[in-house]
Amino acid sequence: MGRHLQTLAAAVIFLLLSWIFFTDQFSSFPNPNSDIVCQLQEPTAPTFYDDPTDIYTLDTPMLQWDKKRTRWLHLHPAFSPPENRLLLVSGSHPSPCPDPSGDHFLLRFFKNKVDYCRIHGHDIFYNNAHLHPKVRSVWAKLAALRAAMVAHPEVEWLFWLDSDTVITDMDFVIPFEGYEGYNMVVDGWPDLLVNRSWVAVNSGSFFIRNCGWSMEFLDVWAGMSPKSPSYDKWGGVLRSTLKDKMFPDADEQSSLIYLILEGPKRWREKIYLENRYALSGYWHGIVGRFEGMRAEYGAWGEGRRRHAEVVSEWYGAERGRAAKEGGWRRPFVTHFTGCQPCSGEHNVEYEGDLCSVGMKRALDFADDQVLQNYGFVHTALGDASLVVPLMRKVE
Repeated sequence: MGRHLQTLAAAVIFLLLSWIFFTDQFSSFPNPNSDIVCQLQEPTAPTFYDDPTDIYTLDTPMLQWDKKRTRWLHLHPAFSPPENRLLLVSGSHPSPCPDPSGDHFLLRFFKNKVDYCRIHGHDIFYNNAHLHPKVRSVWAKLAALRAAMVAHPEVEWLFWLDSDTVITDMDFVIPFEGYEGYNMVVDGWPDLLVNRSWVAVNSGSFFIRNCGWSMEFLDVWAGMSPKSPSYDKWGGVLRSTLKDKMFPDADEQSSLIYLILEGPKRWREKIYLENRYALSGYWHGIVGRFEGMRAEYGAWGEGRRRHAEVVSEWYGAERGRAAKEGGWRRPFVTHFTGCQPCSGEHNVEYEGDLCSVGMKRALDFADDQVLQNYGFVHTALGDASLVVPLMRKVE
């Protein structure tokens, strides 16, 4: 018995010594996250967050935002310079959808945006609260953007997407290098702008820089919203300015066009009208062409090669070059204008289930681009529940 106890004691001592040796060895290895953790520690020096007059809402102008943001970045060097760091911002109503399929559609629309952000390393903020009692409906995006700018001084760009938009090119890399000198990028057409059309720009999908110009512009833009005592007046002004505007109320899109046309030069000279790619593609002319897009994409050899999701941007860049040379490309954003997925009360021009079928096809088309990285693909567009494993390169 004594001999067994001695053997057991020796084994315990050996294990303890081994544990001490190995933990000491591993503790001497550099921790790759230690520097980041140190840089992320909140400094004691005051920032604009310590000033109670700097608020998140549209009620009070944010003065000297560039100076305040620059100081915050100086005190948080882990985030400086911000370069083209992006935050995608979207949202929907706080209450459940009246249409039985509405909440499911909104979930899938949201998942689509989350997938894109994960693939490209962007952050996302999805809001379903009324951040201002009078800035609701189509105007709610302005309150969300103002709050997001204050909450995220580390991002350079904010990407607003309406809840009824689908990113249908998950590989697409935003060409920020072409927007130097601009503070807002919106889907737009100069010829329609000259003709003072209500559809000259689309405010359902746009980029806006996190800067003092944007803070001031949001204040001016919101000054035409229901929070303004002149809201009713603006409805008449916009309708008389834009010849094809049919409804009387002031909306955010008409107001944006008005500011570009009639506002001070300092606004329009910083707004870039993007039409080189589909920043807000009209869904009705797109959803019937997805099979053809699949075939065009499959014809490019590298596009058919399986790869890790983390390197999707490289493949997207290669595909983008091939698309530019071949004259084909997937629309970056497909916008289901007039479909109202939450309420189901779509435009009367879209008969029957045209909207719901189109939304399902677009969501499946985008989802296939994600699922391929996980080894699956939909059997057909329009039935999200049916997928099959990929056993070979996608043709």
